Parts: sequence; structure tokens; C-alpha cells
Amino acid sequence: MTSTPHSAEHERDSADLAQFGYKQELKRSLGLGSSFAVAFSYISPSTGIFTLFALGLTTIGGVFIWTWPVVALGQFLVALNFAEVSSHYPVAGSVFQWTKYLASRTYSWFTGWIYLFAGILTVTAVVATIPIALIPALNGLGWHSLNAASLHTQLVVALIVLVIITVLNIYGVRLVALINNTGVVFEILGMFVFAIVLLIFHNHQGFKVVTNSAGLHVGPSSFLAAMFMSLFVIYGFDTASTLAEETRDPRRAAPKAVLYSVIGAFIIGGVFLLGTLMAIPNLHTAVTGAWNPATVIEANFPSGLATVYLLVVSAAIFVCCLSILAATIRLCFGMSRDNQLPFSGLWSRVSPTLHTPVWACIVVAALAAVPFLKYSGAGIIAIAATGMIYLSYFLGNLVIMRARLRGWPKVSAPFSLHRWGPLVNILALLYGGAMLVNFAWPRVASNPEPRQTAGLLSFGIGFVDRIPILWTVVVVITLIGVIYYLAVGRRKRFAPVIAPAADDEPLVTGAAAQPET
Repeated sequence: MTSTPHSAEHERDSADLAQFGYKQELKRSLGLGSSFAVAFSYISPSTGIFTLFALGLTTIGGVFIWTWPVVALGQFLVALNFAEVSSHYPVAGSVFQWTKYLASRTYSWFTGWIYLFAGILTVTAVVATIPIALIPALNGLGWHSLNAASLHTQLVVALIVLVIITVLNIYGVRLVALINNTGVVFEILGMFVFAIVLLIFHNHQGFKVVTNSAGLHVGPSSFLAAMFMSLFVIYGFDTASTLAEETRDPRRAAPKAVLYSVIGAFIIGGVFLLGTLMAIPNLHTAVTGAWNPATVIEANFPSGLATVYLLVVSAAIFVCCLSILAATIRLCFGMSRDNQLPFSGLWSRVSPTLHTPVWACIVVAALAAVPFLKYSGAGIIAIAATGMIYLSYFLGNLVIMRARLRGWPKVSAPFSLHRWGPLVNILALLYGGAMLVNFAWPRVASNPEPRQTAGLLSFGIGFVDRIPILWTVVVVITLIGVIYYLAVGRRKRFAPVIAPAADDEPLVTGAAAQPET
């Protein structure tokens, strides 16, 4: 019996994975299109723009649109670096896996730990975003009892969404990809088409809005604060590599999907931002009222059309939730398979019928629900999530740069930066380091103390309520990780770090290269 091209490709990809010491357990069903769609929907311009549009607008008015190309360029440099390393190591786990091959065991563990909780917080932030678009849409359908401004109503909707996306992820990546692909088409068409309609038929401000600060001061500090919307949008492009074990020909497909997702998000999101800003009837009113895109839409379209558009955006945010949860689950699975997490045997168990790590799905969703115990709105959660992501990206880029200084890569992968690799890496580190300082800077707009959140968040402990939110999150998650690693983690048996014979030798140091006895 002759093998089909598809089965031959599957056997080749499984054999490639086996060279890393892993057997094919997850279902390999994603092509380049689906891989791009998952990465694009993780970025999901509509999600981040709906979450923090008001922050940018109320900080420097229409001028905040210029933060978009700055962040897109910086993140594209990071994406180029990640695309090359993902072509060398197409295994589930993204930044954790890359640091595992290029650094010490301890370094890779902490990078993975921080990245795991960054992903979990991002799941929380995005499911908390969907009520911003969905509740006004449901009001338009006649559910007038739902109050979009009520944190309790937002919380209930967010929890329902979290349960639904968890169940869908349990039932397999192919179902997630099908929903995801459909949702991405709607997001691209919806955002682009409606943005063009706004530009042509509802242009109240003109192009001059991009230089109109509505009287607000525009300086380096305010511009950096206004960047947070763009910073929250353009990340997650490494999802294409996180799902590499479920992607066909991942050494070629994953790097392309990583880069295409950033480019696509930049174009679609940029057009939508411009259309939304130009459609604001009165900029001073919008700044004073802290308008979000839903407010702009309702101010320009008849009720029925506004409802349809908000439903499209809600669907886009929903598939974003799906993708982020899927990526975080794969990271949890990848670390557990290497025996890196508490109860790793349970989280790494793959259902023989569903081909998904069911318990990893459940534990990630459960942890994502924890911040809702002190729910204070999507914006505050987004601050912690984005800062943690940028920290893990910086740690990953730092290790890649160190590897380059030691001669990596000696063997060229299907995607390679060649001699441009070190320069791209340095620029990515400079950008990432600058943004980390920006995230950590204590300011009310982007990293407030709990006591500065107008009563939205309080831990009931005096000195904690005087510490900027991101500082608290990073310290708590790192401290828990240190305690676990010193008490248990460093003594656990570590999976051997193996690379294919045709590729570079792993650059790990110390005990990371061999299993412990």
C-alpha cells in the first residue's frame, strides 16, 4: 500500500520531532494558513484596541496612533529573531523550549515559569475584554438589563466565555483551528471594511486628527504611557511556533506565520485605528468621556448596524481567547512533559481519543480565573499580562544573543537571518529593554498603585496597596517560582536536551544536558 503525500509529510514531521526525544502525541493538522490564523488571532488587533483605546486617547488624543508603527517595528525585530530560532526548534513551548536548548536548566525554567503566567494573565485579560464589545451588542439586540459599565456583569460574561473556550480547547486543535480560521476572516474583513466605511462616510476629523492632541501635553513621558494600547496588541506572534507540534512542515511554516501575523496585524489594526479616530464626532468630548471604539461605532451607525459590527468584533475577541488559551495550554504541556511543573505527570497526559492535554486545559483555565477574585476591569489585568510577556520575550532574546556570541547557529535552518542575525538581535534587545523600563515605570496611567485605581482594586494591606501593580505581580510570581524551584524543582528528574544530529548541538550548561539520577 503506497503512502499518500499527506501521510508521508506526517511521517517526516513525526520523525523530525522524534529527533528531539519526543513522540508525536498531539494531532498534526495545521497548515500555514491555520498557523498564521492562530498567531494573528492571538494578536487580534480588535481585542487590544477595544481594551486600551481609551487609555491612549485620554493620554495624548489622536496623536497616540503614532505609537502603533513604533511598537509594530520593534515587535517585528523580535519576531524576526524568534522566527529563526523556531525554525531550529519546532517543538511545543516557544520561549521555554528555546532557552532550554540555548541556556542553563535554571534559566530556562524561570523563563518558562514567567512566560506561563504571562500567558495565563493574558487569557484573563482577553476574556475580560469581550464584555466591552459583547454587552453593548446584546443591548442592541434587546437585552437592556445588561449594564456594560457594571464590573459584576462583565465578570459573569467573562467567566462564561472562559468555560466555553476551555471546553472547545479540550475537544481538539482542529476544532479550535476551524473556529479560529473563520473568526480571523471575519476580523480582517470586519475591521478593514468597517474602517473604510468610517473613513469614507463618517469622516468627522480628517487626517489632521493624527496630529491633534485635543489640548493634552505630548512629550516623551506621555507618549510612552500612550504606547500601552499598542504594546498590549502586538504580541503573541510566537504562538505559531508554540503550536509547532500540531503544524505540518513547522520548520518552514512556523517562521512564515510568525512574521505574516505581525505584518497583517499592523496593516489591519492601523487602518482600523485611523478610521475610528477620524470618525469621532468631537475629539474633546471623546477624550473627556474616555470613549472606546464601541462608543465611536454607536455614535456613527444606526442601532442595527452598530449591533452587527459589535457582534463581529465580539466574535474576533472570542477567537482571540481561543488562541491565547491554546498557546498557554501548549506551554504548560511542554513544560510538564519535561517534568518542570508541579504534578507534571497529570498536565502532560494526552487524551488518546481527543489528542489534547485535557488536564493542562483545565489547570490553565482555573489559574486564569484566579484574578477574577479581585476583578478590577480588563485594563488593569492587561498591564500585568503585557509586562510579563515582554519580560519573558526579553529573557528569550538575551539567551539567543548569548548563543550567537558563541557561534550559534553553525547550521542554517530553512529560515535564517544569516549575517543580519546579531544586528537584529541587538536591536530587539534594545527595544525590549526600553519597553521593560516603560512598563515598570510607576505612573497612574500605565502602572498605578492599587490605591490610585479609584477603588477598583485593593488588597486590604497598606504597604501592598502602595506598590505599583506590575511590581507586585512580578515579585509574587517570581517568589513563588523561587520557593518551588529551590524546594522541589531543581531536584526533579529533567528530560534530556536533545537536538537533531544535523542541527547545532544544544548550548545548555551544567546538569541541563543530561537527566538526573
